[in-house]
Amino acid sequence: TPLPPNRAPKPRPGEVGREEKPSSTGQGPPVHVVDRALTYSEQEVLRQKRFDQMSEAELEAARRLLSGLDWRISPRPTRRRKPANSGDFPDLRKSFRRALRHQGELVHLFWRERKTKPRPLVLIADVSGSMERYSRMLLHFLYAFAQAQTRQGARTVEAFVFGTRLTRITRSLKKRSVDAALAEVGQTVKDWSGGTRIGSSLHQFNRTWAKRVLGRGAVVLLISDGWDQGEPELLAFEMERLQKSCHRLIWLNPLLGIPGYQPLTRGLQAALPFTDDFLPVHNLASLEGLARALESLPPRPVTRQPGMAGGSAPGVRSENPRRTPAETPEPPR
Repeated sequence: TPLPPNRAPKPRPGEVGREEKPSSTGQGPPVHVVDRALTYSEQEVLRQKRFDQMSEAELEAARRLLSGLDWRISPRPTRRRKPANSGDFPDLRKSFRRALRHQGELVHLFWRERKTKPRPLVLIADVSGSMERYSRMLLHFLYAFAQAQTRQGARTVEAFVFGTRLTRITRSLKKRSVDAALAEVGQTVKDWSGGTRIGSSLHQFNRTWAKRVLGRGAVVLLISDGWDQGEPELLAFEMERLQKSCHRLIWLNPLLGIPGYQPLTRGLQAALPFTDDFLPVHNLASLEGLARALESLPPRPVTRQPGMAGGSAPGVRSENPRRTPAETPEPPR
């Protein structure tokens, strides 16, 4: 259909509009010129390209595409119920009340189903020196994710970053401008591009923040390459504690997209047994796969393996020490 007069076409995603120029003949309305910066094939190439191999112009284009992704998390079922056309729970009260209009004849059976609510999301990102090539892009990902959840009416996304210590950046991601948010994060985080202590950072999170932000079936996204300078026993203990406190624990590793990569570091070997999903996060295509994975989360927690025997890790006091099978008393007969 033809456009109304004096109305220029809107640029498509990846296109930048230029100023209107008069026609060569000097007659008629000015022509709106559109610079098609990213064609379909260029977008496909950009989706598959690694973040650490992108130029500044490609990173800027990737940020624009990232802000347009639709992030949705599968809702959690609650104990409350609502009317429905069909469901697993018959509404006997309403059915019998309606039957009084027909001399007690049960003509129509009404149903109820469980209400659903959005799941809280907790993001814990590594900003140490080994993650410096990915940190800026991942912060744009955290900001885009938090803004998308806010637009959908979900609870505030809790975000943390760590190097040698944990820092909460939830308030910074509430800024309307991504540049202002990233500038405030840069001023808040004191251990940017430093060492990596995943175990001690998770210990700080479990001790201070877990009870505040991990309720109501929360999903945790842990973003790190797994290079840890701490003790693997401490990391394994804190990962197990974190996994049992949330609905789903997803580890996102940017190195997983490198062909031939194997998670052979001591930290990853200690943490992977307590990870529900181990996914890559090295390009736009991997982020799209993450979005699909979050949409298809199971409503119930997965069956997890038994915990570590022997109690707490070195240097950590366990509030609920476990008993080995030999120490567990037999039930009375």
